[in-house]
Amino acid sequence: MDQKILSLAAEKTTDKLQEFLQTLKEDDLTNLLQNQAVKGKVAGALLRAIFKGSPCSEEAGTLRRHKIYTYCIQLVESGDLQKETASEIIGLLMLEAHYFPAPLLVELANEFISAVRDSSLVNGKSLELLPIILTALATKKENLAYGKGVLSGEEYKKQLINTLCSGRWDQQYVIQLTSMFKDVPLSAEEVEFVVEKALSMFSKMNLQEIPPLVYQLLVLSSKGSRKSVLEGITAFFNAVDKQHNEDQSGDELLDVVTVPSGELRHVEGTIILHIVFAIKLDYELGRELLKHLKAGQQGDSNNNLSPFSIALLLSVTRIQRFQEQVLDFLKTSVVKSFKDLQLLQGSKFLQNLVPHRAYVSTMILEVVKNSVHSWDHVTQGLVELGFLLMDSYGPKKVLDGKAIETSLSLSKMPNQHACKLGANILLETFKIHEMVRQEILEQVLNRVVTRASSPISHFLDLLSNIVTYAPLVLQSCSSKVTEAFDYLSFLPLQTVQRLLKAVQPLLKVSMSMRDSLILVLRKAMFANQLDARKSAVAGFLLLLKNFKVLGSLSSSQCSQSLSVSQVHVDVHGHYNSVANETFCLEIMDSLRRCLSQQADVRLMLYEGFYDVLRRNSQLANSIMQTLLSQLKQFYEPKPDLLPPLKLEACILAQGDKISLQEPLDYLLCCIQHCLAWYKNTVIPLQQGEEEEEEEEEEEEEEAFYQDLDDILESITNRMIKSELEDFELDKSADFSQSTSIGIKNNICAFLVMGVCEVLIEYNFSISNFSKNKLEDVLSLFMCYKKLSDILNEKAGKGKTKMASKTNDSFLSMKCVSGLLTALFRDSIQSHQESLSVLRSNNEFMRYAVNVALQKVQQLKETGHMSGPDGQNPDKIFQNLCDITRVLLWRYTSIPTSVEESGKKEKGKSISLLCLEGLQKIFSAVQQFYQPKIQQFLRALDVTDKEGEEREDADVSVTQRTAFQIRQFQRSLLNLLSGQEEDFNSKEAVLLVTVLTSLSKLLDPSSPQFLQMLSWTSKICKENSREDALFCKSLMNLLFSLHVLYKSPVTLLRDLSQDIHGHLGDIDQDIEVEKTNHFAIVNLRMAAPTVCLLVLSQAEKVLEEVDWLITKLKGQVSQETLSEEASSQAVLSNHPVEKAIIMQLGTLLTFFHELVQTALPSGSCVDTLLKDLCKMYITLTALVRYYLQVCRSSGGIPKNMEKLVKLSGSHLTPLCYSFISYVQNKKSKSLNYTGEKKEKTAAIATAMARVLRETKPIPNLIFAIEQYEKFLIHLSKKSKVNLMQHMKLSTSRDFKIKGNILDMVLREEGEDENEEGTASEYGEQNKEPAKKRRKK
Repeated sequence: MDQKILSLAAEKTTDKLQEFLQTLKEDDLTNLLQNQAVKGKVAGALLRAIFKGSPCSEEAGTLRRHKIYTYCIQLVESGDLQKETASEIIGLLMLEAHYFPAPLLVELANEFISAVRDSSLVNGKSLELLPIILTALATKKENLAYGKGVLSGEEYKKQLINTLCSGRWDQQYVIQLTSMFKDVPLSAEEVEFVVEKALSMFSKMNLQEIPPLVYQLLVLSSKGSRKSVLEGITAFFNAVDKQHNEDQSGDELLDVVTVPSGELRHVEGTIILHIVFAIKLDYELGRELLKHLKAGQQGDSNNNLSPFSIALLLSVTRIQRFQEQVLDFLKTSVVKSFKDLQLLQGSKFLQNLVPHRAYVSTMILEVVKNSVHSWDHVTQGLVELGFLLMDSYGPKKVLDGKAIETSLSLSKMPNQHACKLGANILLETFKIHEMVRQEILEQVLNRVVTRASSPISHFLDLLSNIVTYAPLVLQSCSSKVTEAFDYLSFLPLQTVQRLLKAVQPLLKVSMSMRDSLILVLRKAMFANQLDARKSAVAGFLLLLKNFKVLGSLSSSQCSQSLSVSQVHVDVHGHYNSVANETFCLEIMDSLRRCLSQQADVRLMLYEGFYDVLRRNSQLANSIMQTLLSQLKQFYEPKPDLLPPLKLEACILAQGDKISLQEPLDYLLCCIQHCLAWYKNTVIPLQQGEEEEEEEEEEEEEEAFYQDLDDILESITNRMIKSELEDFELDKSADFSQSTSIGIKNNICAFLVMGVCEVLIEYNFSISNFSKNKLEDVLSLFMCYKKLSDILNEKAGKGKTKMASKTNDSFLSMKCVSGLLTALFRDSIQSHQESLSVLRSNNEFMRYAVNVALQKVQQLKETGHMSGPDGQNPDKIFQNLCDITRVLLWRYTSIPTSVEESGKKEKGKSISLLCLEGLQKIFSAVQQFYQPKIQQFLRALDVTDKEGEEREDADVSVTQRTAFQIRQFQRSLLNLLSGQEEDFNSKEAVLLVTVLTSLSKLLDPSSPQFLQMLSWTSKICKENSREDALFCKSLMNLLFSLHVLYKSPVTLLRDLSQDIHGHLGDIDQDIEVEKTNHFAIVNLRMAAPTVCLLVLSQAEKVLEEVDWLITKLKGQVSQETLSEEASSQAVLSNHPVEKAIIMQLGTLLTFFHELVQTALPSGSCVDTLLKDLCKMYITLTALVRYYLQVCRSSGGIPKNMEKLVKLSGSHLTPLCYSFISYVQNKKSKSLNYTGEKKEKTAAIATAMARVLRETKPIPNLIFAIEQYEKFLIHLSKKSKVNLMQHMKLSTSRDFKIKGNILDMVLREEGEDENEEGTASEYGEQNKEPAKKRRKK
């Protein structure tokens, strides 16, 4: 039978074939087809023949066609056929679909839809036909019955798609169904149906099936709905990630079966790759992605951003076209996020309204962590973002070339946080991804080398962290580091020191690197530039410190900040200590040559030797010998010759140019410290081993230590005997900076003073409280004092102050700490007599406290101190604790008033100096030692049980701080309780500063914080002092505490009433009732001091309100999904809106008071006008927000109406009268200038001042008018007449009124014509006047 069908089909006409087919039963045909198809024989040809013999023009043929078609579909679905046969049949069926009449197509499509809905498909192969059927249907023009009406083919297709998408899809066919739609011509609406359906299926599918589905969706998105596709994908993965983080314990996530972290990340990685690939082919998709993420950013920097979307964005940076936009977007998001955080941290008002959320910075670091799972496509973006943040927000250059480098972890500045984040991104990426290590290192080194002039400390810190993390890994990149060494001699000294410090662990693992460094340093040693030689010295000293010679004391015995623990490698693994010894001795030889170079180079050596000695004690002999031979060149050996030092030899004269050749003071200082260290550390150890040692060698060593001791002793005795005349430095000497003799005398004087200080420390350290030694100390101090007095006196006569103040003291921190403790706190009986020698001299005690102050100031500015251990944070901290304890005791036990009443002396009293020291220390500790605050406060606890270990570990920082605060509060109360004329302003301001820095340590939610706030408020309410600095610092303290408790608007309102009361009204006839809320506001303080303070606070409140409004607007613009969602959003915003309106209402009453106040012209008026302008801009923003909300919810809240009414009655009219008041004041001052008939120059300057001061007026008027314009819009929208409370604005058309002008011109004399016109212009409006001046 099949043969017959085929042969008939081969004929030209189809008549016979049709007749034959008519005679067959349908079952015969289907059985025949089935047999052929299963055998895989001539099924295709047979099918072709059947279709040929069943034309659609006849009803029977159409039915047969339909029957066979349906049967074929079932056959293909059954899965009994071979692949080739099935494909062939499908191909044939595709070709035939277009011949079907529309009703049959509808029927076929419905069969498919019901099969999908009932999940009766077996393998889904036949789904390939559905797009063809739908496409064919869309081309049919005829009308089809649907329900009771009729639809065209196109409309019917839409209906079918709708039905298909609203039905249930079996999980296994989702991908096929989605893919199928790409072959159907779809309208935008239909694409949206399909996309929504596919996205809703995500949660029902296995994770592994999602990437192919996403791929199909992206292909489909080329037809439209790009935004929905991207939003859906990111929203789904954000939710999965969130859930995954919330419980990694193994519960279900959404409907996805819990997956291991790795699998989820791999799936996300694949999807990101798909999306990036799609963006490469369709740039519109990329633009849509950025638009979507930016839209979410408007209100809140954390909307829409999540680890997944950030990873996606970073991958998109690989596309050149989007690279800059994406990085820029991420950069601004990071900084915006940090700024929001800063705003939130500083305001309790905002904290209560805005929930705490994850920040962009943590998300980015999470991306770095996730990128372990072979997200190679993200790494390049991470590296670029890291460097972009570090480059954009690193420390900036300031005027004197030094960067303001505060410790990053504490500074609350968003920029510094962003820079720190950049460094963290790079460090973490470096740890995880090998492939970018070389690039990161190269880029860091490039920046270090090429940006020598700008601050690069952040890059050096990053380099140090990288090296510390993996010195061995970096061996492979050693060529990059050695390349950087070649530039050492061209880099600034500070950079060289930090760079070598950072790469130091590498030198221990790589011999070749060390050798190349030594070559570079040796070359630099003889370079022309002084800086290069200093760099060489710094490099060599670092090497000496870090390459230990066998037998040196262990690091723990003399720990130092840059400890060997930096290296995770066995230091001596690669070469032995004998090699180290020869290597170190070689370096010592090189360094000895430096002793004949400039003073600066020698000075570096002297400063560095002590550290080398402590780290590498076996070099002691070599170093001490070198120092001794150097000292002998300048030492007068004969015991009776005065002075004991050859100062002339230290000075170099080249023609007229005089300079210092040998910093003798630094040399002695170095010798003194090395000697002290040797006595304390080495000798006790040697005594233990003496029996085993050979005597001779020992004696030889001992000999030159004895020598040094004797020399120092001899210098001390002879310095005491020497008079200033012996140094040719008496009062009659010339100290002017203009003559060469004067310069030489200055240098000598500083040398002598330095030597005195070094000897003071030497004698104090060996004194063991013997009276003679302490008398020597005092005599040395007297010599120092005489010289410094002469220098100060001479400098006072000269015009410029001399550098005597800025010269660093030679006393070490340890010595200062010991001295102060001995002077103020030593109560051991046997010490009293000898200490009374020092205590009797007030000048000496003041000097000791002053040096402590100088050291702390140095710490605040540079982060370290001069002298030994000055670079070691732990030692500094220890000394700070000791010094603070002494200063605190001294200040609290002997108040300034007691001390000052005793005897009047020049300069500050010791107690005041102690207080100044405490203020500096508290701020330095918060800056550099934040983590150790608890320890610091514990050390201050001066109790009798100091020695015992008390159970005080559980006492919180807040409790300890509160205890210290109480002491300073008592002092301030004592000060304020005295008479006005006895009030010590300096001390009061210092006390307030101390209280301010201590109050930062209190926890804002603690009762102690509330006590502090109410105490400060009480002080402001009850004390009146006419001292601007004190008033300003006290008010600032009050505000800084108040904002952490609640919003300060009511406080501002009270203060504004006080200011109004004291200064009077702009209308002189009105008597203002005086409110006395705060006594601190008095007639002299009200303006400008308090007025400017309250205005700056009001500005901050406006900034917060503005931020909230922006946030609300962002939320509303996102809630455009559906009516319900947006009305819900409006409801949820209710508390925030209420808070905004309350804030603005109270601020309105605040401005209401100030606008009526007769403020003196100048800064107060200017600032008030600018702030009023901001107030109106904020009000306008709120009105515009309600314009947005009105669309969805209709109507505005009652309290908003009240606010508008208040602004119309209490603010706008008063603003206009205030403007008139300001302008009248200005015109009076102009007329006054005119009356004097002075030159036109005087008028010109007066005009300029008026123009400058009235500039904010037009801005304010514009802001008011804008506000009213939007109110009119809102009135129409909300059907509430908001303008009924507004008086129409004054007509302010700026015309030149001709008649008045003529009158004035006639009145004024001929010579004053110009003046008259100028003042008239000034009264009318400033713009024309400006033009006139330009002529």
